[in-house]
Amino acid sequence: MNVPDLFRLDGQVALITGGSRGLGLQMAKALGAMGCRVAITARKADELAQARSELEARGIEVLTLVGDLQQLDTIPALVDEAASGLGAIDILVNNAGTTWGAPAEDHPDEAWHKVMNLNVNAPFFMARAVGRRCMIPRRSGKIINVASVAGLKGMAPGVHTIAYNTSKAAAINFTRALASEWGRFNINVNALCPGFFPSKMSAGLLETIGEQVIARAPLRRLGGDEDLMGPVVFLASQASRHITGQVLAVDGGTSAL
Repeated sequence: MNVPDLFRLDGQVALITGGSRGLGLQMAKALGAMGCRVAITARKADELAQARSELEARGIEVLTLVGDLQQLDTIPALVDEAASGLGAIDILVNNAGTTWGAPAEDHPDEAWHKVMNLNVNAPFFMARAVGRRCMIPRRSGKIINVASVAGLKGMAPGVHTIAYNTSKAAAINFTRALASEWGRFNINVNALCPGFFPSKMSAGLLETIGEQVIARAPLRRLGGDEDLMGPVVFLASQASRHITGQVLAVDGGTSAL
């Protein structure tokens, strides 16, 4: 096989959670550009409609699915809808996530459960549903969990994101554990760990520490609109067929310090 062909995804189906904006939409654009038909999920129909317009303008076939992944019992039906609409799912990108800022001693119970449900429970339920429906029967699949460099360490002084950091550390070891278990089905499970990318979720924190983040990063920059495109294509493609259970930090080098 020619090297460029290792990265092609022609005819494959990718399901991206939280795909209507930010990092999810960036990854949907990348996978679609390499030949995937893409299904994207989000809670808000208007944001999905805007994302659909952007993807279709690029010639990408797209299916939009409105759903709240915190309602875990709705996930099997959502996966069935995606597979029925586009075909068996080859690539799952568990990207949907949330955060909450509060000191540990004052962290609201409901906020802790919200972060854990969306960042930890939903990726497991999604992977289980896609595995059962599509990947295990076909003995093939790629699962990419979007964790974070926040899952690799504690928190900087003055930052209060204990639920988020904890959940992303769980996502990293979930990746390793699932890779260990599902390798026998020829399913690759890996994680992306983005650093700071400007987004709706990170906007508030970046207002406070953005300059410090840039100054500390070896590459002296935040993540941009194309910086997850190459990594997600690599992990979704045959170029990474002998890689599983691994974590790729996309953070301008900050995790190397």
